[in-house]
Amino acid sequence: MPLPPSNSRRALKHTRAIQVDAFARDDGLWDLDAHITDIKTRESRLASGVRPAGAPVHDLWLRLTIDLQFNVVDAHAVSDAVPYPDYCDTIGPAYKKLIGLNLMKGFRDGVRQRLSGIQGCTHLTELTQVLPTAAVQAFAGEVLDTRDGAGADNQNHKPFQLDRCHALRTDGAAVAQYYPRWAVKAATASEPTGSEPT
Repeated sequence: MPLPPSNSRRALKHTRAIQVDAFARDDGLWDLDAHITDIKTRESRLASGVRPAGAPVHDLWLRLTIDLQFNVVDAHAVSDAVPYPDYCDTIGPAYKKLIGLNLMKGFRDGVRQRLSGIQGCTHLTELTQVLPTAAVQAFAGEVLDTRDGAGADNQNHKPFQLDRCHALRTDGAAVAQYYPRWAVKAATASEPTGSEPT
């Protein structure tokens, strides 16, 4: 279902594109290769010179290597196009500071502590924010069992994705339909919650 049409004529001026590719490695680790570009449809007059229409203002790459527990074991950053050549493109080694973080446990706070402001590149640091959910999607069905345990699998633990978004809440209709084994009855206003004062 597309977005509704605009109620005004409009002209494309800028495109930011983000792509993340996940690779399973022969050594049991995974690489998340993230790429971000900013491209304008008009010539841009930057402090460092003129950037022609269609040429990227930013063309940045970030690779995180992670283990099966979502721990970052290596990191690389490369800047192919930047607004301030010889300045912006020197920050890549700082992204080694991501090593030791876990994508599922305090990752975004850890990134902020290590790479916010002048400690990093605004756009590379923004790019890190999509990597936890990209890793989950990459691991789904490969590393994480996301199927319903009712049936041939006889899975004894709740599928990873349940209770991680509004659609897959265990007291909701989607879980009742697709994961009935893990569905729980929603509490009503008249039922005690166990935490009310007596």
